[in-house]
Amino acid sequence: SVWGNCKCDFFFFFFFILHGIKKNVQLNKLLNCFPGSAGTPVVFNHNGDAPGRYDIFQYQITNKSTAEYKVIGQWTNKLHLNWRTGDPTLPISVCSVPCQMGERKKVRCEGYHFQASEFLCELCPYEQRPDRNRTGCIPIPIIKLEWHSAWAAVPVFVAVLGIMATSFVVVTFVRFNDTPIVRASGREMSYVLLTGIFLCYAITFLMIATPTLAVCSFRRVFLGLGMCFSYAALLTKTNRIHRIFEQGKKSVAAPRFISPASQLVITFSLISVQLLGVFVWFAVDPPHTVVDYGEQRTSDPVKARGVLKCDISDLSLICSLGYSILLMVTCTVYAIKTRGVPETFNEAKPIGFTMYTTCIIWLAFIPIFFGTAQSAERVSEIYEICTKS
Repeated sequence: SVWGNCKCDFFFFFFFILHGIKKNVQLNKLLNCFPGSAGTPVVFNHNGDAPGRYDIFQYQITNKSTAEYKVIGQWTNKLHLNWRTGDPTLPISVCSVPCQMGERKKVRCEGYHFQASEFLCELCPYEQRPDRNRTGCIPIPIIKLEWHSAWAAVPVFVAVLGIMATSFVVVTFVRFNDTPIVRASGREMSYVLLTGIFLCYAITFLMIATPTLAVCSFRRVFLGLGMCFSYAALLTKTNRIHRIFEQGKKSVAAPRFISPASQLVITFSLISVQLLGVFVWFAVDPPHTVVDYGEQRTSDPVKARGVLKCDISDLSLICSLGYSILLMVTCTVYAIKTRGVPETFNEAKPIGFTMYTTCIIWLAFIPIFFGTAQSAERVSEIYEICTKS
């Protein structure tokens, strides 16, 4: 009614007068003209401000795949949510979900990086990799060529067969040492040649053994020694044949230093050069082991491995084998020169054939070995070349 409206206007006038005198007042809902829209008392705090009343909206997608705002609750002194029916779980109200272990806010730590802080990834040391949760770094596992590996089993099998065959020939030579056939073949040089072949097969076991200071030292000594024995003996034999026929063209006198003792002196003089080079190598670069993480450092840190091996550089390897290669080439030259000797010196042709095939093997081996990345499972390849030679 009009009077009711007037009473309300009078009430408002009276109320705001009181509010001006005292801020912290309360208007009870018993006054029907101003009970409050929510049915609660109208109050003002000590600052003269009314409490907040808010509707809470959520941006939702309806069944028609259109998005609109839906009222899901109110705020009147406390939160009242009308969340999904039957779902007591409150909606997550965070800017982003908490980071998992090994994660940061922007992107996950990749490669060999670990989570240094919530927002920062750092690279692990070269010999380490991140752990499973990428919260730190752990050492990279160290591997070596194992005896049960197929890459070791095949060379060992070939080496055992070669040692057995060489031993059989040595025993045969010793048993028939004084027979004309053995003496005619040059038994002294044959024993040197067989020793070299035996060393070539035996070095396989040193190459597969676990690298230690002693093993690395023996590897350096015997790496090129077996080939040096073989090529020095063959070079001495072919040089002797060449000198005999060259001297026969000039006079009937026999050339010097063709006796068995002279042949042994020449052969071991050639071998001593190889040993001297090895001792110089020991003095310049003492043998030691090293863990190579570069060969097996894959893009996936879980598969990364460190390879335990002797520290032998490519240059040192070339120097060690270079002298044997020089003997081989020289022997090949003499084998070509003596290819037309009479049938009574029939050993010249087999020696020539051996040198030709050996040169072909080495020409194929050198670019393959030094032109591709080395790995622990190829460590025995170089020694197979020795056995084939």
